[in-house]
Amino acid sequence: MSKVLHAIYHNGNLVLDEKLDAALEGQKLTLILVEADSPSQVELEQSERLQNFLKWAQQYSAKLLPDYRFDREEAHER
Repeated sequence: MSKVLHAIYHNGNLVLDEKLDAALEGQKLTLILVEADSPSQVELEQSERLQNFLKWAQQYSAKLLPDYRFDREEAHER
């Protein structure tokens, strides 16, 4: 099993952001520490995908008139 967890090191202890599964109780785990200041490859890929999506969405966006109001009932009539 592999899982990425975030934690804060405080007074000699790692404090996890979320609880581990009860099935792991008593098991020996191997930790690989990566400082949060250096974004992981996954975080970089997610950020890149988000930026690509935002660029794509910007191509299809349009400015709405200041007095525009969405009418759900009118939309359902179509």
